[in-house]
Amino acid sequence: MSMKPTLQLRVGTQLTMTPQLQQAIQLLQLSTLDLRQEIQQALDSNPMLELEEDFEEREVSETQQEDDWTNDIPENLSLDSEWSDTYQDSGPSLSGGGGSEEGPDIERNTAHTSLHDHLAWQLAMADMTPREQAIAESLIDAVGPDGYLTLPLEGLVDGLRGQGLSGLKVGDVEHVMMRVQQFDPTGVGARDLRECLLLQLGALPEDMPLLTQAKRLVRQFLEALASNDRKLLKRRLRLDEAELDHIIALIQSLDPRPGLAFEDSSNDYVIPDLVARRIRQDWRIELNPEALPRVRIQPDYAALIKRADKSDDNTFLKQHLQEAKWLLKSLSSRNDTLLRVGQEIMARQLDFLERGEEAMKPLILADIADAVDMHESTISRVTTQKFIHTPRGVFELKYFFSSHVGGQGETDAHSSTAIRARLKKLIGDEPPRKPLSDSKLVDLLAQDGIPVARRTVAKYREAMGIPSSSERKRLA
Repeated sequence: MSMKPTLQLRVGTQLTMTPQLQQAIQLLQLSTLDLRQEIQQALDSNPMLELEEDFEEREVSETQQEDDWTNDIPENLSLDSEWSDTYQDSGPSLSGGGGSEEGPDIERNTAHTSLHDHLAWQLAMADMTPREQAIAESLIDAVGPDGYLTLPLEGLVDGLRGQGLSGLKVGDVEHVMMRVQQFDPTGVGARDLRECLLLQLGALPEDMPLLTQAKRLVRQFLEALASNDRKLLKRRLRLDEAELDHIIALIQSLDPRPGLAFEDSSNDYVIPDLVARRIRQDWRIELNPEALPRVRIQPDYAALIKRADKSDDNTFLKQHLQEAKWLLKSLSSRNDTLLRVGQEIMARQLDFLERGEEAMKPLILADIADAVDMHESTISRVTTQKFIHTPRGVFELKYFFSSHVGGQGETDAHSSTAIRARLKKLIGDEPPRKPLSDSKLVDLLAQDGIPVARRTVAKYREAMGIPSSSERKRLA
């Protein structure tokens, strides 16, 4: 079959894709960390932009707002477009996920174990009461990427009381915190550097030479160590030169940021774009106010433009003001789009917030695209490298998408994520000397109303790194 050359005339939004709108759409696909860098570059190069250091909104003068040369910025900037509208050489659609259980696994977007997942797994293995588990979950949720607690214990107490843990005291949270601080990696859950280092020193053998002096140095003389006041350290700790060198080498061998070992090398730092929090009986999805720096038009320079003369200086300022206004409008539209999509996703996955992975609903990009009246490629851009902070951890928005498995309609279909979670639980509860075969797992899933093929069970088991039943039996 020969392919004849054809000439196609495409009529679409590409005809009106201005450079400014294209820039706005490209900003939408940036991670928050990358967007921070873009904003900083704009601040460095555009004198009309400045950081808003206070929370008072200082408005630009009315005269400037009414100037004709700013009226071409639309009041509402839609960032919705086909991917190929912005990138002519783009490949196939990124929508992924269909009705077939053999479709692409768009929900498995990362292979590495996050710090929060690692801590949550250890919590599941710990012997704690339900009340202690609730406190520990809140503590783990407050652990930042570097392994430190990001909230004071008093703030955690207030939040837990709001979730129904009446009569809770700071001492109760501190007691559970000490349990969490015994989790791997050593030093996790510390409130400051001193506590982090002491936790790591406390895990060393008690008969280690000079360990007692090392602990005392960290506890009482960390500032002297930072300023390299060796004379004071030797005098107060009663050490000679060689002993002090030994202790300093020991302390330098500790990890001041133990959580960073669990960060994905391709995404060194995750900043949540959205926050899911429970207010009484309802869940609220909000933008993270700390995600991006607050920027505004520089009011003093903007006032100069009121002269409206034709000088080169004023033309220079007008051009930069126009660019600044486009950037602010693009950022505003990005936030609006991100919040709208995030709220729609989480409205479909409220059961996950309540009960975890086993309650995950099937969800593909088309479901959200139809609900918010956007292209699937726009939803793909919005959900890639955009994260939401939930009481169950920090997740990429794409995590909440999974293909439909089994069933013919929405009511009897199940998400592949939920099936994976159910499989993991079944295998975790199996008798060690009589592991469940894939066929038996199929039967057990069917008893739960989840009809899947044996090859699907085998595929999911292998994807989770779980050996076959015969291999598990040998390892028992």
